[in-house]
Amino acid sequence: MHNDRQSKHGKVALVTGAGRGLGLAFAERLAAEGATVIAADKTPAPMLVAELLARGASAAEFYAADVSDERQVKLLTEAILEKFGRCDIIVNNAGISPMKAFSELSIQDWRQVMSVNVESMFLVCHALIPAMIGHKYGRIVNIASNTLGLVINGFTHYIASKGAVVGFTRGLASEVGIHGITANCIAPGLTRTPHTNAAFPDGDAFQHFAQAQAIKRPELPEDLVGAMSFLTSDDSAFITGQTLVVDGGLLRSL
Repeated sequence: MHNDRQSKHGKVALVTGAGRGLGLAFAERLAAEGATVIAADKTPAPMLVAELLARGASAAEFYAADVSDERQVKLLTEAILEKFGRCDIIVNNAGISPMKAFSELSIQDWRQVMSVNVESMFLVCHALIPAMIGHKYGRIVNIASNTLGLVINGFTHYIASKGAVVGFTRGLASEVGIHGITANCIAPGLTRTPHTNAAFPDGDAFQHFAQAQAIKRPELPEDLVGAMSFLTSDDSAFITGQTLVVDGGLLRSL
C-alpha cells in the first residue's frame, strides 16, 4: 500500500516510449499508484490500456505518436488536455541507443539520436508545461544514462545526447521551480529489456557490467520504478535539477 504522498490518484501522467521495456514498467507503476496514465509510443500496443486499467489506473489511454515530431507532439498534447484538462506528470522515456563507432558516424546518425533522445523532451515539455503552470504543479522525470561516467566505445552520439538530457533538466528546473514544478533525471545502467536483449543476445554484456557493480546482478526495469515513483511524488517536492543514478552501484559520481 503506497502512502498518501506517493499516491497518484487524481494525477494525469504521460509516459513516452511506454510500449515496452522501461517505459512499460514506468506506466505500470503509475497505474498501480492510481494515476490516469497516458501511454505514448511509435509502435501500437493494443493490449496496454486494458493492462494499465487492470493494474489500478484511474483511466488509461494509448496514443501512437513519434514524440520527436513537433506536429505529433502538438496533437498528443491537444488530445490530453481536451480529454483530461491537465498533465501533472511527464516521464520522458522515449529514446534510442544505436551502437556505432565514431569513425563511422554520419551527421544523419548524430541528428537522429539527438532528435529522439533530446529534442523529444524539449517538445513534450514545451507543449505541456503551460498546463502545469496553470495548475501550479508538475513532476518531470527525464531518462539519462550512467554511460556519461563510463569508458565505453561505440556510443559517442548516445552519450552526448544523454549529457544534453542532464543539462536540459538542470536548466529547466531553474525556470519552472517557481511554478511548483520539479524536473529531475534518472540515470540507469545497462538494463535487460527486449531492446537490449536483442542488442546483446549472448548476455555477456549484462554479466560484464553486473560483475563491476556493487550489486552483482543485471539490472531490470523493476529496479527503476521506485526512483521514478519517488521523483513523481510529493515526497520529492523539494528535489529538483538532480540526477539519480540507479545502476547497482557502478557509477559513483555524475
